[in-house]
Amino acid sequence: MKILRRLLVGLVVLIVLGYAAVVGGMYYFQRDLQYERTGPITALADTDILGADEVAIPVDGSVINGWYEAPKAGKPLIVYYKGNSGSFSREDERFATWAKAGYGFLAFDYRGFPASPGSITQQGILDDALAAFDWAAAKGSPMVIWGRSLGSGPATYVASLRDADALLLETPFLSAVNVAAERYPFLPVYWVMQDQFPVSDWIKDVSEPVLIAHGTADVTIDVSNGKRLYDLVPHQDELWIVPDGTHSDLWDRGLWNQAEPFFERSEVAARQ
Repeated sequence: MKILRRLLVGLVVLIVLGYAAVVGGMYYFQRDLQYERTGPITALADTDILGADEVAIPVDGSVINGWYEAPKAGKPLIVYYKGNSGSFSREDERFATWAKAGYGFLAFDYRGFPASPGSITQQGILDDALAAFDWAAAKGSPMVIWGRSLGSGPATYVASLRDADALLLETPFLSAVNVAAERYPFLPVYWVMQDQFPVSDWIKDVSEPVLIAHGTADVTIDVSNGKRLYDLVPHQDELWIVPDGTHSDLWDRGLWNQAEPFFERSEVAARQ
C-alpha cells in the first residue's frame, strides 16, 4: 500500500509539474502563439491599384507603413484593420475593388507585422489603430471603419473613441481571450493572457451603425462570437451569417455586395 501511495503521489506531482510547465510556456511564448507575424509583402506596383500611395504614419517614435488612396467625391474613406495573418498587402484585391468603386482606403501593418518595424503588443496595436485613424481623419473625408478577425479589436476600440459613419466587423470575436478559452478550456487563459482585446466591452460605447459578418463553418473564431457580439451592438444594422462560410472566404462569398449598400445607407444617415 505504501508503494502504491508513493506512486500515486509521484504521479500527481508529475501531472502538477507538467501542467505548470505548460502554463508557464504558454505565458512566456504567448505572443508567438497568438500572432502570425510573418509573410511576404506585396509591392504596390505589382497590384491593380493605380491611384494609391505608400504612406508612413508616425506613432510613438516609430512608424507604421501602409497604402492610402483618397476617395472620389461623395464616397467615404475605408480605414481597414487587418487580420492576424501576414501583411495587409496580401489583400490587395479588396483595395483594388474599393478604389474602382470610388472608395478611398487606408490599410497598413501594425508594428511587428511584415511591413512595419517593432514588436507586437495589444497596446501597440491599439495605438497604431488610433494613429492611423487620426492621420486619415486629418484628410477631411467621410470615414468608415472595417475590421477583420484580429482587426475587429482595434476597429471596435477606435469606433468607441472616434466618430466614423459606420463600423463593419468581419469574423469578429467577443474577445481574444474568449477564443483562447474555447480552444484551450483546460488552461487558465483569463489569468495569463496579456493581449485579451475585450471587444464585448468596447462595442457598448460604439455610436456608429454596425454590420457584422460571420460564417457558420468558421473554425478559427466560432460564429457564436459574431452572433453574441451583435446582441451587444447599440446601433444594429445587419447581422450577415453565411451558411458554410469559413474564416477566410467571406470576401469571395459576396461580402462587398453586403458592405457597399451598408456604407451607402450609413452615409445617407450621416448627412441627415
